[in-house]
Amino acid sequence: MRVATATDPGHALRPNEDWVAAAQSLIVVLDGATARTDTGCVHGVAWYAAKLGSTITGLAVEDDRKLGDVLTDAIGITARMHPECDLHHPATPSATTALIRLTEDALQYLVLGDTTVVVETTDGIEVFNDDRVDTTAQAERAEANRYPFGSAQKQAALLRMKHAELALRNQPGGFWVAAADPTVVTHAITGQIPLAAVRRLAVLTDGAARLVTMFDLLDWRGVLDVLDEHGPTELIRRVRAIEAADPNGTKWPRNKGSDDATAVYAN
Repeated sequence: MRVATATDPGHALRPNEDWVAAAQSLIVVLDGATARTDTGCVHGVAWYAAKLGSTITGLAVEDDRKLGDVLTDAIGITARMHPECDLHHPATPSATTALIRLTEDALQYLVLGDTTVVVETTDGIEVFNDDRVDTTAQAERAEANRYPFGSAQKQAALLRMKHAELALRNQPGGFWVAAADPTVVTHAITGQIPLAAVRRLAVLTDGAARLVTMFDLLDWRGVLDVLDEHGPTELIRRVRAIEAADPNGTKWPRNKGSDDATAVYAN
């Protein structure tokens, strides 16, 4: 398959906390969780995403290993890279994870968190996404959405929302992402599709998926069409144009004016 990628930070003065590696037979996409509080880690979210992503990539090239086992081992290895940090801190760096691996006869996938995998097959479009984070802290989200960006009320509400989210991160009844505990992988969405049935696919962090999930301006087929005709850079450009047209977050309330955005397209 041919593979194209693009990634863009949500803010020019902050590091991109997304991480991507893509080749003909392997795609790894991580979306680090922005820290609005202390994390107990001296390295930061971008460091964590990069270390976890590169570790996953190194392990996943062995295609006889299950993707779940790859992610389990990678989380443990990454945790051992920074033992000086408080890995039991409720806000220890974390990341959503999406893995695609092509074998001789199958497309294997794993999704942990709200990064989206979209696969068009001969039978239609399949979407794999764990959006349980959107069902947490709903009262706090609604409160934050009442205020414009830049206001003290918005900042305070976002902090309350973050604390409410963290209380349910990697907890029963909450949502699951890669952090320091490898056992979270049991909650990942996994499966495979016969390779002969696959026409094209995309992997999108939530910042790149906004045209569908937040702005409701495209459906998933439309996203695949944009990627096919214009490439991942154009998809992200369109997201940024909509964000720029609503700088205060009044038309499309959201917790970030612009989020880190990563898109991978393969056909």
